[in-house]
Amino acid sequence: MGMSGRPLLITDCDEVLLHMVGPFQTWLDRDHAIDFDLEGENFEGALVRRHDASVVQPGEIWPLLDAFFTNQMHSQTLVPHADRALATIAEVADIVVLTNITEQFHAGRVDQLAALDIRHRVQCNQGGKGEPIARLVEEFQPSVTVFVDDTPFHHGSVAKYAPEVWRLHMIAEPRVAVRRPPAPDAHARIDDWSDALPWILGRFGEGVKAAA
Repeated sequence: MGMSGRPLLITDCDEVLLHMVGPFQTWLDRDHAIDFDLEGENFEGALVRRHDASVVQPGEIWPLLDAFFTNQMHSQTLVPHADRALATIAEVADIVVLTNITEQFHAGRVDQLAALDIRHRVQCNQGGKGEPIARLVEEFQPSVTVFVDDTPFHHGSVAKYAPEVWRLHMIAEPRVAVRRPPAPDAHARIDDWSDALPWILGRFGEGVKAAA
């Protein structure tokens, strides 16, 4: 693929296309006797073991996330309206799912999305998304690019490395969204796909001139 000259949507997966923290919370509670407080200001210190009230340290969270993605991807549910929005966008644009999981989970993520009738290129990533997005823009040569992600850090990374890309901050989990301010490096914050769709199509219509 590539060099189509069509608009390009680059979207995150977890908490944008698929719910993740809710199923993760349920699994931690059921299988690990860990309470995960989604209502906190951030996830540092949000995981607490019930048997001794000890806080799960950041270095201990990654193995839990690995185990979750290894065994529990099937428990992730579609974010409302995401499939219909992507189907509409796909009529006029190319779509890439850029997801910060390791390559070992690539096939599982492709299958997981395909089961929900979402069939687009899936690219795994580690670290900031700005540089891989700059490479995707170089590959596709799109007329305009829109990026959707729930993590402010990635919007800052894209603003640095691919400033011409439109940046939409979306947090699909309401319990988290209510606690998180809009990402300072995003052009807009919209947490529902039914509202995000016209915004994205509007950016496609405007082109790159106003993004940077």
